[in-house]
Amino acid sequence: MLFRESAASLADRTRLEGRLAELLKENFFHKHRHQPQPSEVRSWERSIPALTNVLIEAGLGEIEMLLEYGLPLTSKRADVVLAGVHPATGDPSYVVVELKQWSNAFPEEDDPLRCRIDAYPDPVLNPIEQVRSYCDYLMSFNGALEHFPDSVAGVAYLHNATEFGVAGLRAVPEDGLGRMFTGDQRGAFLAYLRSRLAPKPGGEAADALLQGKVRPSRQLMAVAAEEVRDREQFVLLDEQRVAYETVMSAVRKARRSNHKQVIVVAGGPGSGKSVIALSLLGDLYRRGVPALHATGSQSFTKTMRKVAGARKPEVQRLFRYFNSFMEAEPNDLDVLVCDEAHRLRKTSANRYTRAALRTGRPQVAELMDAARVPVFLLDQHQVVRPGEMGTVQEIRDAAAGQGLECTVVELDSQFRCGGSDAYLRWVTSLLGLEGEGPSVWEPDGKVELLTTDSPQELEDFLIAQRARNYGARMSAGYCWKWTTKITPGMNALPPDVTIGDWARPWNLYGDRSLLGAPSASLWATDPAGFGQIGCVYTAQGFEYDWSGVIMGQDLVWRTDHWVVDRTASKDPSFTRATPDSEVDRLVRNTYKVLLTRGMIGTIIYSTDPETREKLRSLVPAAH
Repeated sequence: MLFRESAASLADRTRLEGRLAELLKENFFHKHRHQPQPSEVRSWERSIPALTNVLIEAGLGEIEMLLEYGLPLTSKRADVVLAGVHPATGDPSYVVVELKQWSNAFPEEDDPLRCRIDAYPDPVLNPIEQVRSYCDYLMSFNGALEHFPDSVAGVAYLHNATEFGVAGLRAVPEDGLGRMFTGDQRGAFLAYLRSRLAPKPGGEAADALLQGKVRPSRQLMAVAAEEVRDREQFVLLDEQRVAYETVMSAVRKARRSNHKQVIVVAGGPGSGKSVIALSLLGDLYRRGVPALHATGSQSFTKTMRKVAGARKPEVQRLFRYFNSFMEAEPNDLDVLVCDEAHRLRKTSANRYTRAALRTGRPQVAELMDAARVPVFLLDQHQVVRPGEMGTVQEIRDAAAGQGLECTVVELDSQFRCGGSDAYLRWVTSLLGLEGEGPSVWEPDGKVELLTTDSPQELEDFLIAQRARNYGARMSAGYCWKWTTKITPGMNALPPDVTIGDWARPWNLYGDRSLLGAPSASLWATDPAGFGQIGCVYTAQGFEYDWSGVIMGQDLVWRTDHWVVDRTASKDPSFTRATPDSEVDRLVRNTYKVLLTRGMIGTIIYSTDPETREKLRSLVPAAH
């Protein structure tokens, strides 16, 4: 929030001093460490006085105005939140106001949720829907509103517009959380404000809102519990059950005696970490325990949102990113489930982070602070990027540094790769991550393993499996440049992964599907993902029936040992500052991830002849 004051004081400040926008600019710079956009400043100069004048005329000078109110756990801001007392109930009452200077706006053809304004090149969200979504979100995450579910209302005030100029926007249904008033409806807007706010001081209501704990509401948790329960019936076995019960015991202790405990659940690919995560969330929500799920992977978080929130979009808000907790209040949550915690970064700051938050504080410490029971689920052999630091020891050390008890549960069982522990051990030994080095694969009847002499053979084999109704994907080491920008006029994705006369595109870059290919985050789960080559960042965290892995020149076999050639890698996350030893470990971890995605089997091809020969000697030909 940039500024808070009563409507009367704000009106005086604007009238007498004429420097409200200047004050807000100063506060904005102090908070975000960069200057606001000129359009935002113009809105402060013109739209806020338009709203304060209406409030004064309505006799509501004592209500509190919260300017640029930040929505919890997001960078989005509501223009104004009016805080006061409801005239009928005497309970706190809040009106979220979205201010627009528009004179004219037209609904996008066939899609009234989006609209066009002459000043903007692209369509924007209809303001009725925009303010409704802000109200929904605020009620989902501000604990002060839990006992007053009817206390929030939302309006879009288009003070320069006439009804004629924006009538098309009303194709979107209006309700208590989203409605619109124009400049020529001033009388109706006055009556509406008086129906929601009494002419009494709003200081206490504003205090309550600002001091409300950031936590998912009981209603949202109930919806999520139903969704998770309806979609998946998880059966937890052995150490999975131990991990689950360890967390639930810590939750009981935390609620009973203000106790705080860190829990680490460590296991290989397919050991059931995400099953535990979803089981925990489902049960915690059923019990009304405030909890959130977070990961450091865009693909993984988006897929979890899609799976758990397909029918109920509000459930998607419970799935966050690790860097969402930089400003979280300590222990606001009871449980924070940090899935794929091997993707933890050293800090949450990136190039978009405002200077005030660039404290250098470790990301793991922020996550530990956010909840009474932070739970980290990880596979330490899946650290594949410089700057990732999610190992058991690092989390233990961070907990010790804060004087916190840390419990580690190891998951030994294997539910991916056909449930084959032997295959997982074979892969980690092959790559020199554990064990005594490469050994001959002894088929165990649980998973199939093949090698091939060309990428075309690999693809043809997978196409044959798809014809038998199996899922399949091809993935590769990051040894080919990735064309991330698709230009207009292209009728196919660029075939970046070229091996001789065989060429295929990388998976699509970004959040939009194009040219028949799914977005990057859905490559592993959308059937249309076959035909593009996945990289480690899109494959990590997912599984499919058959996995085709192309090993590039960044990891080759020479006589009796592996050689990592960093010059063959096109991964932009490797910089000159990345030590050779770290590149060596990350490249091996990359292939460990790629080689452990297949549920039924894996087929491997290497671009290097000597490596192909070595793999052939280790993998008996299929009969």
